[in-house]
Amino acid sequence: MRLADRSHRPRPRPVELPVVFEDEALLVVNKPSGTAVHGGSGVSYGVIESLRAARPQAKFLELAHRLDRETSGLLVLAKKRSALTALHAALREGKVRKCYLALVKGRWRDDKRRVDLPLKKYLTKSGERRVSVDREGRESQTVFRRERAFRDCTLLSAELLTGRTHQIRVHLAHLGFPVAGDDKYGDSSSTEIGEAGPEAHVPARRGSGVRASASGEALKLHVPLPEDLSRFLDSLEADALSFAGVRLGRNADRFRALTRSIPL
Repeated sequence: MRLADRSHRPRPRPVELPVVFEDEALLVVNKPSGTAVHGGSGVSYGVIESLRAARPQAKFLELAHRLDRETSGLLVLAKKRSALTALHAALREGKVRKCYLALVKGRWRDDKRRVDLPLKKYLTKSGERRVSVDREGRESQTVFRRERAFRDCTLLSAELLTGRTHQIRVHLAHLGFPVAGDDKYGDSSSTEIGEAGPEAHVPARRGSGVRASASGEALKLHVPLPEDLSRFLDSLEADALSFAGVRLGRNADRFRALTRSIPL
């Protein structure tokens, strides 16, 4: 069997993403949707490889956690091994607060709802990794809060109390509120919100709290919604008020363009 020639792989392109915070121990960047955090699974390289190429002088630079490829928002990297160890410990002990935003299909009624549904990983016949609610799965808890309500959809914030793979998407889909345009766990056949952007569906990571190992001080970091996306949500509200029965499908192309191109 002939092994692939690694010399033919594309070299990482040096990229400096928007820096939200940096000191001698931590680097926090705003990762855009559509960018993998690392190479693999058909991706030649991701954020970590690009940042290392952009910072050749860095002696140590490692991901402290992962974000799905189509999830945008805060990504924490460690610049020291001691910082990486401390961050991993904080994540295990639940000392890092992680909050996301998600636009879901349907009208969510509760102001606040805590969801406790165990999740289990499995592989499809094609070898694709999936996650489902399963009584034999790992404990998985999410707190959802209603932020804005529209005619056929709802903007939710989601606070992760555990950090399982695809946790937010699977919890919401199981409850009957799939994330907009989620072709993996959502209702991609829908003519309404389910078609509003095939890859831009995943929650935007809005904020998190971490403890900087360099200073020992607690950090509260936040990425606001971009102005264009805020205007789009405003337009959904205006449509719902102005035209009875108008569905999100009429705005699908605009939603797709905005959420693919804008880092949240």
